[in-house]
Amino acid sequence: MGQQTGLTSTAKRMKRKKMRNTNPNNAGGDLPEPKVEQVMGKLRMLQQEKRLLEEEVGNIQSVSDNLQKELVILLTSVNEIEGLHKDKEGACRKLQWQCEESEQDFDRQLNQNKMSEELLEQYRCEIQEVKLKHRKLRMRFENQLLQLIEQHKQLDFVFNPKRLPDELKKAENIKHQLLSAEQVKLAQLHKLDEELEELKKQKQLETTAAQIHE
Repeated sequence: MGQQTGLTSTAKRMKRKKMRNTNPNNAGGDLPEPKVEQVMGKLRMLQQEKRLLEEEVGNIQSVSDNLQKELVILLTSVNEIEGLHKDKEGACRKLQWQCEESEQDFDRQLNQNKMSEELLEQYRCEIQEVKLKHRKLRMRFENQLLQLIEQHKQLDFVFNPKRLPDELKKAENIKHQLLSAEQVKLAQLHKLDEELEELKKQKQLETTAAQIHE
């Protein structure tokens, strides 16, 4: 900007000098023959002004070259920034997609955990029911055994001692029968526990297969 102002000032100086060297009184008439000294002085002045103009033009060209280089640098920076912006936009879209996928996976995992908790609660209820049935059967057997012992005591007083061995044998047979019945009940309960355990494993396998399929 300073160089352009200097060039304008030089042009103005040259214009003022031309106006001073022009004689308005001789306008439209014959001009006097200039002297050699005047011509040489004017030539030197013109040569000096020419050098000044050449310097001004050189400065302007230098400024123009520098501006052109700065423009190239700015354009390169703009292209680099646009490339970085596109890369950032791509990375942002990728992160957003990954975030959505993570949210969907989290929702699926929550649903699977909820289903697992419901199945586990169902298994607990079934196990509690089996234990309750087993406890009732055991209490019934203990009551029957107590009744049998009480009957045996009563029979011990009622029957003749000679028949006592036979009665004891009968009581022993009844006792064995009750014990056998208890063993059968216990075997049934054990089988029921195994079936429940097998059912639990099967449901777990189905749940795992469903998760893998998803």
